[in-house]
Amino acid sequence: MKRVAFVFPGQGSQEVGMGKALYETYDEVKDLFEQADEELEVPLTKLMFDGPQDELTKTEHAQPALLINSAAIVSLLEKEGIEPVMTAGHSLGEYSALVASKALKPLEAAALVHKRGQLMEHAYPTGKGAMAAVLGLDQDAIQNVLEGMKDDEVVDLANINCPGQIVISGSKEGVDQASEQLKEAGAKRVLPLNVSGPFHSRLMKPASEDFSEALKNADLSDASIPVYANVTAEPVTDKQMIEELLIEQLYSPVRFQQILEKFVEQDIDAIVEVGHGKVLSGLVRKVKRRMKTFQIQDPETLQAFIEWYKEDS
Repeated sequence: MKRVAFVFPGQGSQEVGMGKALYETYDEVKDLFEQADEELEVPLTKLMFDGPQDELTKTEHAQPALLINSAAIVSLLEKEGIEPVMTAGHSLGEYSALVASKALKPLEAAALVHKRGQLMEHAYPTGKGAMAAVLGLDQDAIQNVLEGMKDDEVVDLANINCPGQIVISGSKEGVDQASEQLKEAGAKRVLPLNVSGPFHSRLMKPASEDFSEALKNADLSDASIPVYANVTAEPVTDKQMIEELLIEQLYSPVRFQQILEKFVEQDIDAIVEVGHGKVLSGLVRKVKRRMKTFQIQDPETLQAFIEWYKEDS
């Protein structure tokens, strides 16, 4: 039997049209999407299929849309008897990973990330926070620049994605100042990201405090397979530890490069990106070029993966 790891995309991978072919092909996908619309009292399916893109991109919509799309694909894979031996997700994607590991049910997770999105959206004044991708500079060099920033501007490491690609987050003025200093320190490029807030920075602390209440009331179970946590890049299965790490995750850096480095050291045959987009597969190749990857986001890619998985098994 082949051994595979599942990884799940985070915010930024949403796109109008996502999930539509799956919805039209599989009754269970249609049922799950419609249940999510009802549960959240949001026309999520319509936003996913018809947009507009700026409405789908709102944090409170993008997060449940991406999650429910990934969860639907997980259910189709389970039906084929395919389960991962380990899993992880990028930021929001960690909740999809928890669905795949049976720690959260899909609708429970969708409601949680909808709330998470609302809290993140309102944690810091709109337009006052920012994020930027720093290309071509290592983590220590970036940290040195950030530590030299003025105390009145908060800028933190937010996403450690792969060698040469790290995202910073904080106040808009702070990120603008840091961007100039990082270029002077040797960064090839510093690209502002189209996001609505300073995610994974200390400025998200207020959101984490409010979100802890929602998590306490959630029906969270122990994970059936290891989920590699964003905060620690270590495997976790205990529900109490999962809850604590999800709260910390809101204001801590996503250590995705470290997670992938640990994945490729394991005895696995492929890393499978489950959900819309190909961003994470690109990160895998930056960490280990020869690692076999799949992306599953429509009936064709689903069937191609299933055929490969069942070959010679």
